Amino acid sequence: MSTTETCPEIHSHIFLGEGHERNERRTWMVIALCAAMMIAEIIGGALFGSIALIADGLHMSTHASALLLAALAYRYARRHADDRRFTFGTGKFGDLAGFTSAIVLAMIALLIAYEAISRFIAPIAISFDEAIPIAILGLIVNVASVLLLSGGEQHHAHGHHAHGHAHHSHAHDDEAHRIETSRGVLVLAIVEDGVPPRFRLSTAGGVPLRAGEVTIETIRAGGETQAFALVDRGGHLESIDEIPEPHSFTARVNLGANGQAYAVVFEEHRHALGAAHRDNNMRAAIVHVLADAAVSLLVIIGLLLGRFLGWVWMDPIAGLCGAFVIAAWSYGLVRDTGAILLDINPDQRLADRVRAMIEAAGDRVTDLHLWRLGPGHMGMILSVITETQRGPEYYQSLLARFRALSHVTVEVRASH
Repeated sequence: MSTTETCPEIHSHIFLGEGHERNERRTWMVIALCAAMMIAEIIGGALFGSIALIADGLHMSTHASALLLAALAYRYARRHADDRRFTFGTGKFGDLAGFTSAIVLAMIALLIAYEAISRFIAPIAISFDEAIPIAILGLIVNVASVLLLSGGEQHHAHGHHAHGHAHHSHAHDDEAHRIETSRGVLVLAIVEDGVPPRFRLSTAGGVPLRAGEVTIETIRAGGETQAFALVDRGGHLESIDEIPEPHSFTARVNLGANGQAYAVVFEEHRHALGAAHRDNNMRAAIVHVLADAAVSLLVIIGLLLGRFLGWVWMDPIAGLCGAFVIAAWSYGLVRDTGAILLDINPDQRLADRVRAMIEAAGDRVTDLHLWRLGPGHMGMILSVITETQRGPEYYQSLLARFRALSHVTVEVRASH
């Protein structure tokens, strides 16, 4: 006999990234910038008889069209987030758009490579004085586009201001952060000797700490806070409560009643956050403008060398190098978005930790499926054989600390 249940408290099918609407607005802003540039170049080229200016304006139209794909994917995913026809929501629309953009980038790389090789075989005259300013203008627009899309955001968690200072290595698990305090040097770490993970605080010289005079508070990127009380484990203090996933936050160690506080930053390893949390739609948009910027920079170098040193052959070489750069970025996008569309496990480390946590309690995991539903959201189907009378709700409570698990289905079977 088996029982199956989906976690009721995480049963929402809206699996969009945290910055979905913000990224959508930024994409439309860049489209407006590219469209204005396109219109100005085409009109200017027609008025001044510049074929090169018209050609660059038409190129800018393809640039805007690729970004339009990203913007429409954001809008469609948002408007249909509650549509029940999508069994697991619309979180993968960004990955689908990213995959499509990657294919377009690959085609652009082939066209640039073909044009560069053609220039080697049959060189043509280059109007350097006209082409160089256009290439510089294109680079400026692309740099502005990258800045608009990224929004100047940092990819690290930001902590609140605190007294004192800490030496932190952006570590995780058993790697420790040394904190210099008025009480001596403290060592703070997240330990997972077994599961679940907890804070461990010890002294490296100085006055020993007592559990009642120290607390730890975590501050996450969105402003969410959580306080952790500590108990004495003989030689070190340990948090009573386990630490929810992901382990990416500022931890503030509060000493005594005098308000002394010391902050350190914990960050997940890149492999733990990358595949599951990355917005591939925004990534594809940024890669597109970065690729265009890289080509513009290479073209400027080639044109300057051709203009002042007479190295006309540098122009097609610059184009060929740009084609290789775009092809490499395209391959990375195809590989990563294709893996998500095919439901490849995005975080093997998380799957292993779930399995270890359940089997540490004496049960056996017979089947475990983990896949990405959208940026920062993962789904899991878990099948467990147990000799106890535990129901699905027991395993749901264990899995609740993994915040990236947004849709969990548990099947429990009794051992015979």
